[in-house]
Amino acid sequence: QVQIVESGGGLVQPGGSLRLSCTVSSPYFNMFTLGWYRQAPGLQRDLVAQISTRRTTTYADSVQGRFTISRDDAKRTVYLQMDSLKLEDTAVYYCKADLRGSFAWGQGTQVNVSS
Repeated sequence: QVQIVESGGGLVQPGGSLRLSCTVSSPYFNMFTLGWYRQAPGLQRDLVAQISTRRTTTYADSVQGRFTISRDDAKRTVYLQMDSLKLEDTAVYYCKADLRGSFAWGQGTQVNVSS
């Protein structure tokens, strides 16, 4: 069973930066499409960014130009660099690993943007 572990969340002021990491325990890591999602209290879980096996990236409009997703297949890790953070970026951020429709979620990491 694939295990997914996120890290890097925390408290940051508006305008600050954080980098989230997600490690996936699978020897087939390079075959996964990887995504970061977030869920704020009372709201649904939404896609933030996604990166394919060919490193094609997709971003939500709300984070375009501020967040960058990347992957290191040798380290079996996907990253989310978050810059120019806003109050509305506060949420639990989840990593999703998708292998041809079979997917798994991490436990989430909390990001709080507050002054």
